[in-house]
Amino acid sequence: MIKEVLIFGANSPLGRGVTDVLSKEDYDKIYLFVRDMSRFKTMIPNVEIIQTDDFGNEDSVKEAFHKIYPSKNKLFFMFSAVGGFTGGKSICETSTGDFDWMINSNIRANFLISKYFSMLVEESAGGSACFTSAITGIYPDYHKGVYGLSKAALIHMVRTLALEGEKINLTANAIAPCVIDTPGNREWMDEESLESALKTNEIGEVVSNLFKSFRFINNNVIELKKRLSIKGLPF
Repeated sequence: MIKEVLIFGANSPLGRGVTDVLSKEDYDKIYLFVRDMSRFKTMIPNVEIIQTDDFGNEDSVKEAFHKIYPSKNKLFFMFSAVGGFTGGKSICETSTGDFDWMINSNIRANFLISKYFSMLVEESAGGSACFTSAITGIYPDYHKGVYGLSKAALIHMVRTLALEGEKINLTANAIAPCVIDTPGNREWMDEESLESALKTNEIGEVVSNLFKSFRFINNNVIELKKRLSIKGLPF
């Protein structure tokens, strides 16, 4: 059986970390979906980079999926790092512009990805999808109201996809990380916060294990909170 993996938002810090892990697994081909190909280079074999100008635009996502060919001899796996955060404001201070941006980034874009990935899997042997929600999508937090509701909506979509996917051999799960160790987050993190922040390659290992067990792990939201600080460990 041929196994192919699709990674959306592959040029984000999280996308790069997950790509690094999955590229070491036994996938026959890896598709990396990025907005700007000029800023993304890779030496990974069996990789095809597909430029997708706007993940929130249906024509753009549809065109990207048309470059992938279904087959009853293929299993497809998909990870989406697509999403974003803006604001850090209370609900009464949040502009409708920020609301629209987060809804488009966190739910509309992933809805379109899930729609066309489902169609791809339906014409193939089966597969699995993993989306990136956030711990705030489960537990509300101050000044993250719109971000949280967009990530909560994503969780609802994933759970629905998991139920509907049973008819087409598709499983779906989500990860819900807390703070991730990224260049942007490092600008405000102190040493203690950095130690407890999730590493992108560790998240990649979680995604990899979900895909390895895709036939029976379905309809889950994996909470990824703070890392334990244990002295003496080499990682």
